[in-house]
Amino acid sequence: MSDHSGASVTPVEAFEPPYYVAVFTSVHAEERSGYGETAARMEELVKDVPGYLGMDTAQTPGGLSITVGYFRDADALTQWRSNTEHRAAQSRGRAEWYESYTLHVAKVERSHGFKRA
Repeated sequence: MSDHSGASVTPVEAFEPPYYVAVFTSVHAEERSGYGETAARMEELVKDVPGYLGMDTAQTPGGLSITVGYFRDADALTQWRSNTEHRAAQSRGRAEWYESYTLHVAKVERSHGFKRA
């Protein structure tokens, strides 16, 4: 998560297109019991998906959270979407952790990066 607290913050690198992104934007509910543990488990689990490229996350002080997952192809994204534990976490999120959310999936056709020397 990008908090600029002095720790090294690096975005996921720019990959050779095409690839896919899943942008999950959410507003958290006040009660989030178990959320941190589940989020950590999902971050661990998605790394096992062939074609998973990485993830960027950010959160505002007001509670808006954005997670961008990067996937080499649509099959990798489908595999993640279909994962049994992920589906259970999605259900619990709707029932307990989120006031609202949106999910946008897009195919990246252009990508580049910059890093100060």
